[in-house]
Amino acid sequence: MQRSGPVAFFKQSLKSDAFHADELINIYLLRPIAAMVVWVLYPTRVTPNEVTMFAILLGIAAAAAYTLNTPAAIFIGGILVTAKDVFDDADGQLARAKGLYSRRGRFLDSIGDFVVDLLLFSAITFAVYQSYPDAATICLGVLSFLGITLRVSYHVFYQVSYLHTENNYKLNRITEGITEEDLRGDPVALRLQVVFNFIYTWQDNMMCSIDAWCMGGVVPEHKTAAWYSDKLALRLSGLLGFGTEFAVLTIFSLFNKLYLYLWLNVLVMNGIWLLAILHRRLVVRRKFSRHRTA
Repeated sequence: MQRSGPVAFFKQSLKSDAFHADELINIYLLRPIAAMVVWVLYPTRVTPNEVTMFAILLGIAAAAAYTLNTPAAIFIGGILVTAKDVFDDADGQLARAKGLYSRRGRFLDSIGDFVVDLLLFSAITFAVYQSYPDAATICLGVLSFLGITLRVSYHVFYQVSYLHTENNYKLNRITEGITEEDLRGDPVALRLQVVFNFIYTWQDNMMCSIDAWCMGGVVPEHKTAAWYSDKLALRLSGLLGFGTEFAVLTIFSLFNKLYLYLWLNVLVMNGIWLLAILHRRLVVRRKFSRHRTA
């Protein structure tokens, strides 16, 4: 890609021209900031994988800040979480800009996200436990970590499924079972894929099962593109991506309200997830049911 102006550069580095396929906060805040980062990095020798590693380091630094459990440290932790998310966007945008797609990068990014989430929620739970030392805090921490992990997987499942209908983003498969092509390919990417599958296969299978339940057997194969392209359904699942999830964490961190954040994570964010699932099952599915009976 030619290095054009920042605005044009931002548009050219997106996964899709359809804004409903991404999170609103990504489109209107995080990706434009990330595009500025990419615009600066584009002429350099910095690789997308190096940006990914930097994003992971920012996430680890955020976790370390939370463990200090002071208002200033928690404030800094929230800022670092958002910075991590910006650079997490920038690595993919840089890869698209430079044409440096790689399976290594695909798996490194997702494994890094899991490690950072585990460290972040362990640190947040540790910090909250200092003020609320009971089993409920531990339970909230575990459920928050599990919740954000599954909700983001749900968002990614439908985003990738939609992008496949556009014939985009083919490097990311909906499920990542090891194929003969993988076995013959990059050995480092294969080792990362094994780790990725250990972490994510059960989640991918769960999302496939949820999707099949939502379809309810009424969506024929030749209509699946329409199923995955429903704009409101994508908007709802877009509220569950890392951009939105981490923005909420950052806001509560700035006001030193981590205990309240854990409750919101478990109750409100999972409520949005349930609403997104039921919308597909009860509303989107009905459109296809009417066509079958017409």
